[in-house]
Amino acid sequence: MPDTSAIVQRNAELAENGKCLEALPHLKKNAPLVTDKELKRRAGLDGVHCAMTLNRPEDAVDFLQFLGREFPTDPEVLYVATHAFSDLSIRASQELVRLAPSSYQVHELNAESFEMQGKWNEAAAEYRKILQENPKLPGIHFRLGRLLLSKPDPSAAETEEAKREFQEELKLDPKNAGAEYVLGELARQAGQWPEAIEHFSKATKLDTGFSEAFLGLGTSLLSAKQFAEAIPPLETAVKLQPANPTAHYQLSIAYGRTGRKQDAEREATLHRETSEKAKEAEKALEPGLQGTAPPEPPK
Repeated sequence: MPDTSAIVQRNAELAENGKCLEALPHLKKNAPLVTDKELKRRAGLDGVHCAMTLNRPEDAVDFLQFLGREFPTDPEVLYVATHAFSDLSIRASQELVRLAPSSYQVHELNAESFEMQGKWNEAAAEYRKILQENPKLPGIHFRLGRLLLSKPDPSAAETEEAKREFQEELKLDPKNAGAEYVLGELARQAGQWPEAIEHFSKATKLDTGFSEAFLGLGTSLLSAKQFAEAIPPLETAVKLQPANPTAHYQLSIAYGRTGRKQDAEREATLHRETSEKAKEAEKALEPGLQGTAPPEPPK
């Protein structure tokens, strides 16, 4: 019976010497069978390299998943995965442009690229092109509205335009929790508490795991002096995001205004603790990771 470790060792050496076409099938078949952890890691990394070199994305993903299961916290594995997935994304976008250069998906890619460069007007133009040709395509009004609000210091006119985009999105997709959330946030910022409460409430019903929507709902209820009504959504926000200082702070206020002194003190303490942890985590971030854009609200 052949020695699996010897086979993997030999093919890892072949891969590292540029003979990927010969090595890749053997690495794919035998790497998961090796018991030696270091050899298994080496084979997986060599497999990713060879699959990317030979432009075999399916094999690359298989090796990345294998490494992710076996070495989920390994820095080298995470580093290689970061670059491999980025490269796969670029290759897929190039293939899309080659095969369907006039598709709305290409305009969407262009818009996303302009957004990353801070070219807001160019990105908006791409989204509008999509809507001209596909007026009933879900998701694009939402993206355009979000873009308008992402601009540095959006004007009142841009904010109103964004609001209309989110309203249009809801006509096409009434289950878009993200659109309801942003409309609620715009109303909250304008001090329009009934409107904010309505939109936030809808967002929480559409997505029961949308912690920011529960926080927005509770905060708006507090501002409307509906203190008892604010407690349930704020308790949910704390449950969904126990490390969020703002949620604990708002809940401590709601408890305090309804006479629940001990609960208020507990949440105030948690607010201080989570605030300190958040500051420590922010300091620990490397400069290159600071300023990373938060994910868009769920749709």
